[in-house]
Amino acid sequence: MTARLAILASGRGSNLQAILDAIAAGTLDASVVGVFSDKPEAPALQRVPEALRWARTPKACGGRDAFDATLAEAIAAVRPDWIVCVGYMRILGAAFVQRFAGRLLNIHPSLLPRHKGLHTHQRALEAGDAEHGASVHFVTAELDGGPVIAQARVPVQPGDDAETLAARVLAVEHPLLLQVLRLAAAGRLAERDGRVYIDAQPVFTPRPLESAPA
Repeated sequence: MTARLAILASGRGSNLQAILDAIAAGTLDASVVGVFSDKPEAPALQRVPEALRWARTPKACGGRDAFDATLAEAIAAVRPDWIVCVGYMRILGAAFVQRFAGRLLNIHPSLLPRHKGLHTHQRALEAGDAEHGASVHFVTAELDGGPVIAQARVPVQPGDDAETLAARVLAVEHPLLLQVLRLAAAGRLAERDGRVYIDAQPVFTPRPLESAPA
């Protein structure tokens, strides 16, 4: 059966567009059943028809907990199989995470557990890292702390700044996310007791990107 995806986004939605393009091309057996944002002006919302858009601000909902509860009800209403965070810039509360545990995925622009949180590209440069990249992981109540499913690595090159490094990482983010979503859509991906399972077998190290862009 076609997997139902609820997407959480706060920004421009380039990963969302990669998902939509893969669905349209027939390379991802899924449908986007809603795009949810904490920013009503987020460009990501414009990538889907109005009927699939949901946006509220925490302030309008009466605070963080009320926002999370309202968001959770809106997501539950579209009956998603998976909830996918693509550039969603709010930390999800513990009650929200618990409600959708095992079905929440996030893509993060670093090689977790390195550089959790924001400004990952600049921090990788400041740390003198030889390589950088992106991770797709299950979401837990710990910031960027859930078990990592797959990672894509890129070299840090002489003369890189945060902008050039970000562009190189973005080029591998899209195929990495789609690789994981294909596993999820096929029923091959699960999380139990803080560990990733693929084809019912435990995964001890993150899967690499199967084919990196040239």
